[in-house]
Formats: sequence, C-alpha cells, structure tokens
Amino acid sequence: MASRNQNKPPHSHSNKKIGAEEMERQGVVGRARAPLSAVVNNAEGTDSNTIEFTKEDIEALLIEKMKKGIPYDNKKKMDQMVDLIKRLKLCVRWCVDENDKLHSEVESAAKKCCDTEMEMKNKTDELNDTISDMRRTISSLEEINVKEKLEKSEACRRLEVEKSIIVESLNATKELNKELQDRLKSLKDSQSEAIKHKEMLENELTCLREELKKITEDRDRIQGQLNAVFLEQEKYIKIKYETLTKLNKLAIKTEALEETCSSQKETITTLEQTLRSEREKSEMADLSALQTRTMLEEQKRIIRELRDQLTDKEFQVVEGEKLRKKLHNTVLELKGNIRVFCRVRPLLREDRSETDMAVSYPTSMEMLGRGIELVQNAGQKQLFTFDKVFNHGASQQEVFTEISQLVQSALDGYKVCIFAYGQTGSGKTYTMMGRPDAPDLKGMIPLSLEQIFQTSQSLKDQGWNFKMQASVLEIYNETIKDLLLSNRSSGFDQTRAENSVHGKQYTIRHDKNGNTHVLDLTIVDVCSVDEISSLLQKAAQIRSMGRTQMNEQSSRSHFVVTLRICGTNENTEQQVQGVLNLIDLAGSERLSRSGATGDRLKETQAINQSLSSLSNVIFALAKKEEHVPFRDSKLTHLLQPCLEGDSKTLMFVNISPDQSSIDESLCSLRFAARVNAVKLGFQGVRPRHIHGA
Repeated sequence: MASRNQNKPPHSHSNKKIGAEEMERQGVVGRARAPLSAVVNNAEGTDSNTIEFTKEDIEALLIEKMKKGIPYDNKKKMDQMVDLIKRLKLCVRWCVDENDKLHSEVESAAKKCCDTEMEMKNKTDELNDTISDMRRTISSLEEINVKEKLEKSEACRRLEVEKSIIVESLNATKELNKELQDRLKSLKDSQSEAIKHKEMLENELTCLREELKKITEDRDRIQGQLNAVFLEQEKYIKIKYETLTKLNKLAIKTEALEETCSSQKETITTLEQTLRSEREKSEMADLSALQTRTMLEEQKRIIRELRDQLTDKEFQVVEGEKLRKKLHNTVLELKGNIRVFCRVRPLLREDRSETDMAVSYPTSMEMLGRGIELVQNAGQKQLFTFDKVFNHGASQQEVFTEISQLVQSALDGYKVCIFAYGQTGSGKTYTMMGRPDAPDLKGMIPLSLEQIFQTSQSLKDQGWNFKMQASVLEIYNETIKDLLLSNRSSGFDQTRAENSVHGKQYTIRHDKNGNTHVLDLTIVDVCSVDEISSLLQKAAQIRSMGRTQMNEQSSRSHFVVTLRICGTNENTEQQVQGVLNLIDLAGSERLSRSGATGDRLKETQAINQSLSSLSNVIFALAKKEEHVPFRDSKLTHLLQPCLEGDSKTLMFVNISPDQSSIDESLCSLRFAARVNAVKLGFQGVRPRHIHGA
C-alpha cells in the first residue's frame, strides 16, 4: 500500500504555489495587485492540477475582502470580483481532484485487502490438506508437523507485515480524511460528500477487521485440531504400552494357572479317595437314621398332644373371660346401676378464715367411708349415705381406684356414664379433668382413657382388636357446640361465631339398640393415649368459662367426652360395642350469691334449668313413672341411654366444706340421695314409656 507521501500531488519546477507572498504580490492581501488581465491570463494559462493549495491559502481566500478604492470605480471592483471568483474556482477544482485521488487510494487499499484475504484462504486450504495427510499416516506426522509449523510461522509473519501495512494505510487514510475535513469546512456541499465517503471507508474498515478476526479464529481452530491430533497420538502410544504390559501379566498368570491346575489334579485324586471312605461311613449312618426317624415320630406325637392341650386351655381362657365379664357385670348390678360417690374438696385459701368445716365423717363401721354429715349453723347434723364418700384429703388415684371396674365395663361392651354434679367451685372440673400436665393430679377423664388404652393393648395377646372413636361437645345455653371442629384457634367466641355463621344445628338421635348419635358431630378415630390427650387439651381450651362472684374460673357449659369402643376377637369371632361417657356438668348456683348479670345471668338460668330437668328425670325414675321427661333439656336427652336399661352410671356429687356454701351443699346432697335410690336393669324396673324415645 502507498505511503502518506505517495498520496500527495506531484510537484515540479513549473508548478505555481500561491502562498501568502504570492497573494500579497497579486493584490489579494496587500494594497497593490497585478492587473486583472495578467491574473486572468495567468489563471487561464496554468493547469489547475499543478497548483497546490494549503489550509492557510484556502482560509485566506475565504476571508478575503474587497479593497477600498474609489467609491464609484465600479470597473475596478468588478475586476477584483472576477479575480476572486477565478481563484475560488481553481481552489474548488483542486479540492475535487484531491477527493478523486482519495477514492482511488481507498479502492487500491480494498483491492489489497481482497488479495490478502484470498492469500489467507489459500493458506487455510493448504493447512487443511496438511491435516488430512497427517491423519492418513501417523508415522509421518512429526515431519509434516514441523513443515506446517514453519509454514504457519511464515504465514503469521506475513500476516503481521500485511496487518501493519493495513494499519499504516488506515492511519494515512484517517489523516487525509482529517485534512480534507479541515480544508472543506466552509464548503457545505463538498463537506457533506466527504462525510459520506468517510462513513463508507469506516464500514469497509469494519468489514476488514471482522474478516481479519475470522481468519485469526480459523487459525486458532486449526491449531486446536493439531493439538487434538497430538493428544490422540499420545493416547494411542499409551494404550499400546498398557496393552503390552497387560499381555506380559497375562502370560505370567497363565503360567501360574497351569501350575495350579496340576496341583488341583492331585487334590482331586485325594478327594476321590476320601469320597469312597465317606460312602462307607454313609452306609453306616443310614442304619442310625432309622433309629432317628423313630424318635422323630415319637416327638411329633407328643407335640400333637401338647397342641390339643393348648387348644383346650385357650377354650378355657375364653370361657373364663366370658364368666369374668358376667360376674363383673353382676357385681356392678348388685352395687346398683346408678351409683353415687360423694367427694369433699379441701378448704381453699380464701376459706381458711372459717374455724370449722361444714361437714364431718361418721366413724362407725357401718358408715365408715360411706356416710357424710352436714353440720348446720344451729348445730344440727344431717346424715347422708352413698356408695362411697371421699373426704377432703383423698387423692385423684384413690378416687379412680373405686371407678376403675366401672371403666372396665365399657371394654366389656356396656354403656358407661360418669358425671360430676355440684355447685360452682365445688371441685367438679378438678375431679373430672384435674391437671393433665401433672401425673399425680390427673382427673377421672384422662385416667379412664389411659386405662382403656392400656387394657386394650394387653388384650391383644388374647386375639382382641379394638377400634376407638372419640367426640367432644359442650351444651351451652341449651345449644350443642362441637369442640373438635377443625381450624379453631381463637377460643369459644370464634367457635360460637362459626356455629352461628354456618347454622350448625346438632340433633340428638337414639337408635333401637340404645346408642346415642349426635348428627353432624365430629368423630375422630384415636389409636393412642397421646392422640386423645391432645384432643382433650384443645377442647378444654375453648370450653365456655366465665368469672362469677362464687368462682374465678367457672364452667359455663356441660362438657361431654364420648369414647365409642368396638372390639373383635379374631380367635373366637366375638364382638363387643361399648360406650364411655365422661361428663363435667356446669356448676349450679343461686343468683343471689353469684351476682350474675347480662350474659352470665342467661348462662346461669340455662344451667339451672338443665340441672332441674335432670332432677325431674331422676325423680321420675325413682318413682318408676311411665313418663320420664328426657326431652326437657339437651342434657337429659343426651344421657337417656345411660339412665335406663343395663347401662352403668356413676355420679360424683362434689360439695364445698365451708360454712358459706352449706345451703348449696345441702341441695346437692339431697339430689344425690334421690339419684342413689334409683334402681335400673334387672332389679325390677317395669317397662315404661319414654317420652321422645
């Protein structure tokens, strides 16, 4: 490619340079100038291509002003104007010629770039041919590789030289373009044309750079292929070496195996001799096998006899279990199907100011543990007798020991009901629920459930399998509330809101077998004590509780836990269905003492009304009336199967020992005495019409 000096127009001694001195001599800058005819002749007789203009000449020509002369000498002014126009024409022609030269130089550079690209393609084809030859003959790979390296280095050197030439050409082009822009700054038409050519040149340069980059990438790719061929050759050499090594090892192993084979032949000969001796011994052993078979037959006969005895014993166990259930039920019926236990709570901290307790316990042999005396203010004593009386020092475990046999009846297939009755603050909830987190203070409900599950597990050895289903509800203001509804986390208020929003109306139904069903009530399958304990804890947290003047935390509803038990014996194909109802009744209280108002007043009235209905039912049963008003309240309707037939019912009457509660205690004891007088089951109750049955 031509250098920068080659791009300049040629000079000769005949060329005429118009500089500052020449323009001053011609009258362009100075005051004196040549005549117009001389300038014209000089301009017309001189070839415009031999005249060179510099940047300073063009700027001086553009800023030249008309000389001051005679104001009215128009001819002189015209001559000056003609002279200036001619010189401007010469300048424009020179600029156009310079532009054509630049075009030719750019085309020459593009042609050289194309030649370089063709040469590079030829070199690439040569390299591809060389690679093909290398793949054909690996033996001559090293010689061809040296040759290719020499050719590649030569090509790289030539590429570097050509790249430097292209860079120099580009730099020269940029400088020429810059000079052209400076010279044609005031000529708008020429300037716009030069800018267009500059953009075209830049695009062409970009294309050349991309092609050069592509050539470089192809070179790198070829180099990578060469390296891959070298690696493959090294891999083949390594595999060849490893194969030879393995062949040597296999040859050694073959020799060792031949030696082992010869030794094993000798061993086989020895074993054949041993086999012959063992056969002789086997013939001797056959004789003793006959004796062994005889002994085996004798052992089988003994085993058959033992199995027959085991079958008889199992039958005796089943019959014994039936007899145990029958006798156990007979004992409970002899004690009374409706039994009453009385429990006196200890004096509380706020009751310690009183000197004497309002109750005492007879010490006679006949009344010991069964009698309780209520001491009134006038010193009068009223004696009450129940199936069992627990004084204020009795523990939870002592109380449960007395009801454990009744709980067992539920597993035997009977309907069992245990409920606590008494005034507010007399210890009903403590008796029934206790404190589940403290093992020694658990109430009757958790202890009963634990006994049910423990006993059912022990009966598995006898072939029994039990399925347990639990439900928990409360009767609040004569409305049944399901305490096992899912997604409940905000206590009783949310429970009441859910029931009211969804319009839950739970209906009590009794089937012909005496089973109680509460329609739409949640029933959960339970398999362990932990599962039902978790359900009880959640239900107790959302039970209706309130504060009154008689108790800081008073139960405002009847709390009912029902466990349905279904048992099947795989061995005897027996089936039992029992029900265990555990009920913590709401506390009775007089309105004058409780000071209830508003919602508490409504709750108290509903509680007292349901307990009054329970009293009416008990009185009707005690008098053996034909009509028993079970449907007067939700509570009595729910307890109907537990208060009739062969059901087992136990009532705890809880009383407070302080003098201030003597009237409530007297009412509770009188009611309990009436309940204790009721006789059910086989004891002679005549058939009666049950209202609503």
